[in-house]
Amino acid sequence: MSKDNRAAAVPGDVSAAWNTSAGGTAERVGVIDIGSNSIRLVVYDGLTRSPLALFNEKVLCGLGRGVEKSGLLNPDGVGQGLAALERFATLAQGMRVGRLDVIATAAVRDAQDGAAFVDAIRRRAGLTVRVISGEEEARLSAMGVLSGTPGADGLVGDLGGGSLELVTLDQGVIGKQVTLPLGPLRLMEVGASKGGPVKLIDQQLESLPWLSAMKGRPFYPVGGSWRAIAKLHMEQSGHPLHIIHHYTIPAADAREFTALIGRQSRSSLEKMAGSRRRLDTLPFAGLVLERLLRIAQPSKLVFSAYGLREGHLYSLLSPEGQREDPLMASAADWARRFVRMGDPALLMSWTAGLFAGEDDNAIRLRHAACLLSDVGWADHPDYRAEHAFLRVLRYPFPALDHDERAFLALAAHARYSGTIDVPLTAPVRTLVTEGQGMKALVLGLALRLAHTLSGGATALLERTSLKVGDGRIVLTLPDDGSVPSGEAVQRRIDALAKAMNVKGDVVQPLRPQAAE
Repeated sequence: MSKDNRAAAVPGDVSAAWNTSAGGTAERVGVIDIGSNSIRLVVYDGLTRSPLALFNEKVLCGLGRGVEKSGLLNPDGVGQGLAALERFATLAQGMRVGRLDVIATAAVRDAQDGAAFVDAIRRRAGLTVRVISGEEEARLSAMGVLSGTPGADGLVGDLGGGSLELVTLDQGVIGKQVTLPLGPLRLMEVGASKGGPVKLIDQQLESLPWLSAMKGRPFYPVGGSWRAIAKLHMEQSGHPLHIIHHYTIPAADAREFTALIGRQSRSSLEKMAGSRRRLDTLPFAGLVLERLLRIAQPSKLVFSAYGLREGHLYSLLSPEGQREDPLMASAADWARRFVRMGDPALLMSWTAGLFAGEDDNAIRLRHAACLLSDVGWADHPDYRAEHAFLRVLRYPFPALDHDERAFLALAAHARYSGTIDVPLTAPVRTLVTEGQGMKALVLGLALRLAHTLSGGATALLERTSLKVGDGRIVLTLPDDGSVPSGEAVQRRIDALAKAMNVKGDVVQPLRPQAAE
C-alpha cells in the first residue's frame, strides 16, 4: 500500500503512516514541537548530520497560560493550537514529508486536560503526539546543543514557556539533568503570597548543589525567550552579525544586561527592536537568566540555535553519524550542490604549504573554505565576491563561532575579488584579528589562483605544486604543457606573493628532448 493510501486508510493517525515509511534516509523529515508558549513545525531536507530547514513556521498559542493556577490548558490556546496543528499536518503531507514526529512538552504533560488535548489533536489533525517527560526534554535539548556545538563543555539551559531544563555537559558527555517549573508563563502567575518570582527562582536553583561545579565554564542558553534577549543585546551593542548561533556574551555583561531588561517598562521594551512578540514573557525570561548567572557563575554565554527539535533528529542518527563534524558535513553538502566540476577537497593539499604550523581547528576552517570556494561561479561576475561573502557569512552553518564565520566569509570574498579591504566587509573585519584577516586574504588569493589555473577542474592541480621558502612562493607547472601558464595566472601569483610579502615565480621545466 502506498504512503498516501495508508494515510487515507487510517485517517486518525496520519503521522503514524508517515513514520513507518521513514528509514533514516535523505527523505524529508518534519518535527512539530508543542510547547507551553508556541507550536512550531520545521521541515528538514533529510535525517543527516547537518539537516537544512526547508520550512519553519511558529504560532504563539500560549497553551500554558493559566496552567499554574487552574491546572488546565488555556482555552483560547487550545482552539488556536488545534487549528495550527491541522494546518501543519496538511502542509507536511503536501510537502511529501517522509517522517513527521510530534512532541509535546511541559504544558501538555502538566495540565489535567493534557490527555484530552492530545486526543483532540489525533481526531482533528490525524497526528500522534508523544508527550515527553521533563528529563527527556532536558536530554533532547542537550543533544540539540551537541548537534550544533560538538564537544560542548559546561551547562545547558533550555527555557520554555512552562519549564526550565538544565543539563551538565562534560566535553560532550551528558551528565546531570533536571527540569524546573520556572518558565515565564508560570512565573507570571506567581504572586506575592509565594514570595514572588525571585524567591521561587532562587529556591529552585539553590536546591541544585551541582550548579556550583559550573563556575567558570560556558553556559549554553536555548529557547525562544533567551534568543530574543540575545537579539536585543546584538541591537544594543551594535554587533555586526545578527546570527544567534554561537553569539557569545561575557557572563558579567549578560548579568548587567538582563538586570537592565528587568527594569524596563512595557513601553520601553516596545522600543527595543525584536521584543514585541514576547513583551509579556521577556522580563521573566531575563529574570531567570540573571538569577541563574548569579548562582552558577559561568564564564560566558554561548547561545545555541539548536535545541529540542535538532536534538531529536540527532538522537535518531547512528553513533557514526553523530561523530561527524557538522560543519564539514554542511560544507560538503553545499559543495555537492554548487560545485561545477572536480573535487574541491583537492585544494586542501595544494594550499597546505602556505600555512605551516596550523592547529586542528585552523586546518578544519581551511578545509571548509576549500569546499566553499566555488560557491559564486553562477553569479554575475560583477557580484560574485559580494554574493559569495554574504552567502558564507549568513548561511546556517553549525559549529562555527562568529569570528570563524567571518574568516570563512572574508576568504570567500578574496577568492573572487582578490581583496577584503572594502566597505562591504568592514563591519565583519572587526570580528577577526589582524592575523586572521591576513590569513583569510592569503587563503582566498590562493584559492583564486587555483581556480584560475585549473578552470575549476581541480584534478589538474595534482600536476602542479605551490611552495613557500627562502622569501619566495613558487608555482611549479608540469613540463608537458598540460597545465599552461598565462597572463591571468601570473597576475594571481603576483597578488598572492604581494599579500605574503615575498617574491612570486612561475616555473615550468623544459620538456626533455627526445633522443635522436
